[in-house]
Amino acid sequence: MIKEVIYALGHPSITAIHRTTFEITKDVNIIGQGDCIVAVSADKGANDLSIRFKQAATQPDTLIVLDFFAGELHERIIGHGHPDLMFEHPEDLVGRVSSYTCPRTLMVNADKSALRLDRNFVRTIQSKNVEIRIELTAIRPWQR
Repeated sequence: MIKEVIYALGHPSITAIHRTTFEITKDVNIIGQGDCIVAVSADKGANDLSIRFKQAATQPDTLIVLDFFAGELHERIIGHGHPDLMFEHPEDLVGRVSSYTCPRTLMVNADKSALRLDRNFVRTIQSKNVEIRIELTAIRPWQR
């Protein structure tokens, strides 16, 4: 089991209505559509994750568990690693309900997109001052 922790902030422009993705970004503002963004000002992008996490996430059958903590609220998204994950993007991490991969992709076949997050949680992360702690865990098959 390999863990990573990311610290980020909420933002008043978060809508979290995208049906197929969610995004964590180092950007401080939400520009344009941004309807998948669920955290800004993150201290890590895809290429900042540890080598150990990246290696575990690119092995077949790895589960990736993402836990968001904001105030008293908690949300969990479970997805899968994939051999084609690149972890090359300097700014963003994107979870996808599909199997599509690109340099920003954190996980594929996720069980939730931004739209499926609890709306109380979304209202909480719409505050510019709310701190969001994001815990990523890569779990290999023999560790389950």
